[in-house]
Amino acid sequence: MKKSTLAALCCTAAAALGLASMPAAAGERLDNIVKTNTLRVGTPGDYRPFAMKEDSGFAGHDIDVVNAMAAIYGWKVEFVQTSWKQMAADLKANRFDVAVGGITRSPARALFADFLPAYAPFGKVALVNVKNKDRFKTLEDLNQPDVRVIKNPGGTNEAFVLANLKKAQISTHDKNYEIPGLIAEDKGDVMITENAEAKLYAKKNPKLHAAFLDHPLTPVNYMGFLMPTDDADYTRVMNYLWDLLDRRGELERIEDKWLD
Repeated sequence: MKKSTLAALCCTAAAALGLASMPAAAGERLDNIVKTNTLRVGTPGDYRPFAMKEDSGFAGHDIDVVNAMAAIYGWKVEFVQTSWKQMAADLKANRFDVAVGGITRSPARALFADFLPAYAPFGKVALVNVKNKDRFKTLEDLNQPDVRVIKNPGGTNEAFVLANLKKAQISTHDKNYEIPGLIAEDKGDVMITENAEAKLYAKKNPKLHAAFLDHPLTPVNYMGFLMPTDDADYTRVMNYLWDLLDRRGELERIEDKWLD
């Protein structure tokens, strides 16, 4: 082999080796957060006890957790109002850096986004008027032509209703937090939700009953903070912050405050 050919091959191999050893280019998300000292947090803000918009701002389990995560770096938290129906599109459009508020870790969401570690195990249950507490014992009891189901658009609760309660009278109400009041006022019979929300509203309002708590309508699932997938460094840092709060006992303290 000619010396010139051998030298060219060696240079090519060295260049390839150098490229292979270089880390993949990270996205700009973490750089922007550090530069602006601001973490943008999207939330529908209508799902107690995880995130609820109130006169004084947002409150709830997820709000406390994300504020505690941001505080470790001294980041400001900028809350961005979204909706269950619009949340995926807003995440893809880079309107916020993480979404919180009682978001189910679902296979459909995993196709386009990432999640922080699972928390708050739950199953789907029914929030009903207390006068109907003995009427609804099975899923088929809910799936009847004379049963009025009120759903909120865009989330996994709506997906469950549309898939399993096709015989029922289904109506849609945009404000999730108002649906329990409609059930209490006998303007509807059933709201499908998760056990944490159902227990909270039943505890606050004696006209409401949380059905299927002992035997949920679905297998156990978990909540998770919804994350974009465009910056591996950002994902790594957010997982570090979650783990640090866990090891310090902060996650347990916040859970005891809101979810027990």
